[in-house]
Amino acid sequence: MNPVTIAVPKGRILKPLAALLARAGIPADVLLADDRALIRVAGPELRFLLLKPDDVPTYVEYGAADLGVCGRDVLDEREAQLYRPIDLGIGVCRMVVAGPVGKDEPRDLPRVATKYPRTAAAHFARKGVQAEIVYCGGSVELAPITGLADLIVDLVETGSTLVKNGLAEREIVSRVSSVLVANRASYKLRRAEIAPLVERLRQVVDASGRTDGGTA
Repeated sequence: MNPVTIAVPKGRILKPLAALLARAGIPADVLLADDRALIRVAGPELRFLLLKPDDVPTYVEYGAADLGVCGRDVLDEREAQLYRPIDLGIGVCRMVVAGPVGKDEPRDLPRVATKYPRTAAAHFARKGVQAEIVYCGGSVELAPITGLADLIVDLVETGSTLVKNGLAEREIVSRVSSVLVANRASYKLRRAEIAPLVERLRQVVDASGRTDGGTA
């Protein structure tokens, strides 16, 4: 029988995720091994795929992974067709609109730089504002400084990077955390194998006092 495959994001979320999995009795030491391998085998019944965060929904949606861990920001931007059984309550941050300190927002057609064009456009549309969206894959804080854009939409955790670049939060677009996601077919066809993993994670999250905001 094929092992249950979990797609996980490389980067800052990996360490707290491994700790959360361990508390749920799910072997996760392989995630923290000093190894360049992108497939980490945790036993005959479980393996992990280490991916760029933006790629996790794709691997899960198309069935290369049964489960995955992904930020709500990526899920909402991609509109991925996945089950979201549990909000894991890790990787907590917020998506905000930010602009230069002391500079007013343009009244008509503000230019907004962001890695999240769909999310940004939808946010301004809800406000009745037509915005020109400029895609930036990284270092988005530079956009207002260099005159590329009037505002940015980006993720912040502490806000220190904004401050260092002369920017200030204008409003919160959404609250973001990491979510357990599941391939729709796998969630039904492999329920006997997947359901116990999901339930153990749910118990750990509930015990830690976090709210289960997932949907299935």
